[in-house]
Amino acid sequence: MGLVKSKLIKNLANQYPNFYSKDLTKIINIFVDEIKLALKNGERVELRGFATFSIRKQKSRKSRNPKTGESVQVPEKNSIYFKMTKDLFNKINNND
Repeated sequence: MGLVKSKLIKNLANQYPNFYSKDLTKIINIFVDEIKLALKNGERVELRGFATFSIRKQKSRKSRNPKTGESVQVPEKNSIYFKMTKDLFNKINNND
């Protein structure tokens, strides 16, 4: 099961009882909104020790509708590229 924003806020509230839950919610929302804004502006986001996020363009391509078999032209679009750091990779794979 993944970690959703509400569970993250609950975990932070348990670890830091001197912070109000509403303040933690505001901080997390600001953090996520800033990452979204940076990616929207084409900037690269680097969180040291965790990962980098960047935008990559996917070229337009010809695809096929699996239901009808009809050819469909898929337009060019942006996608988010995520690359984890070596530290995170080693921690996940127990290569400490």
